[in-house]
Amino acid sequence: MIHELRIYHCTPGRIGDVNNRFANVTLKIWEKHGIRQVGFWTVLIGPSNHALYYMLEWESLADREKRWNAFAADPAWRALKAATDALRRAGVRRPGS
Repeated sequence: MIHELRIYHCTPGRIGDVNNRFANVTLKIWEKHGIRQVGFWTVLIGPSNHALYYMLEWESLADREKRWNAFAADPAWRALKAATDALRRAGVRRPGS
């Protein structure tokens, strides 16, 4: 069993958007590909309070490679990532941020 800790360093004011994307889209795609998340964490105060920490669980490195590559190639994920990347490049900000 392998546990992988991943960290997103979010733009100030955008961590809610990232949390929503995981909750409403990403987790469903992960489930489709058998990706198991152990948990998600955020920091309430301090210099890293714009970070989202999460941990994934894999049977082996081969399992990780197979499942992550399938996820990365999934059309639903690629469309979401392309839209998110386009907004970031255009400098679009969430209202009120």
